[in-house]
Amino acid sequence: MANKDPLMITDKDEMRKWSRSMRAQGKTIGLVPTMGYLHEGHLSLIQESHKQTHLTVVSIYVNPGQFSPTEDLSTYPSDLLGDIQKLKSVPGGVDVVFNPKNLYDYGNNDNGCGVGLDQEGGKVVSCVETGGMGHETWVRVERLEKDLCGKSRPVFFRGVATIVTKLFNIVEPDVAVFGKKDYQQWRIIKRMVRDLDFGIKVIGTELARDDDGLAKSSRNARLSPDDRQKALSISKSLFKAKFAAENGQNDCQELRNAVIQAIHEAGGKIDYAEIVDQESLEKLGEINRPAVFCVAAWFGNVRLIDNIEINVQCASSF
Repeated sequence: MANKDPLMITDKDEMRKWSRSMRAQGKTIGLVPTMGYLHEGHLSLIQESHKQTHLTVVSIYVNPGQFSPTEDLSTYPSDLLGDIQKLKSVPGGVDVVFNPKNLYDYGNNDNGCGVGLDQEGGKVVSCVETGGMGHETWVRVERLEKDLCGKSRPVFFRGVATIVTKLFNIVEPDVAVFGKKDYQQWRIIKRMVRDLDFGIKVIGTELARDDDGLAKSSRNARLSPDDRQKALSISKSLFKAKFAAENGQNDCQELRNAVIQAIHEAGGKIDYAEIVDQESLEKLGEINRPAVFCVAAWFGNVRLIDNIEINVQCASSF
């Protein structure tokens, strides 16, 4: 049986007013930030929020601040009506869907995303700058954002950190739930919350996979059947690497080479394949502490990310 319809809020002042009213009644609020086109991975975040708080808000907002003009903002999939039905199917449902039209609208934007360069040296900027929205303030977690996805997507994490900050200031949650499929993003948000003293508990939930092992992602819908099959090489090679590491293979270069070769042989194009420290995200030469193997690869015109945590028992030296 479907749950009741969630309250739909599109105005940020109304959203803030609702949250403050609920908090005045002693209710705690969980926030699940999404860009829509929901899948089972998103729904598992809602279930985690239910465990932590009285009320759950799901934001659905495709954030132009994390896309450069050459990326897939215009083709990012959306299905708001389908998303609402999926949210109603979750046991306990959700209390609010926050679906703002434009969180960078200060009354002077054209909502466009043309190709643009900044004024400081020709670097690509985000769709917020090129859309003429007048937004100037960005949040950066400087070291954690540099490598992995940050190398090929230089505006991505400042856009993520900024929109999450805006959502935190609008929704004012007690708890925020993120999936660990976006491992670097989760670590960046945790560090931002710590460094800027947000009174918010950030929870990371385990990566969700389809039955065949492919990491669940809204972008999977854009894969051709052939490319989807080939993309299974990512998860298969990661699981093999984890098994090897847990059975004594701790040389990161050898583990990386095996994963890169498997993805290349399947027809994929590697963006990165790195084994890093789980907290600092620093690259490792050997696995001698809790690590995570992070991969981004292209199949067709779809960029996919995946990761697997590797926790090995390291011998102590006396």
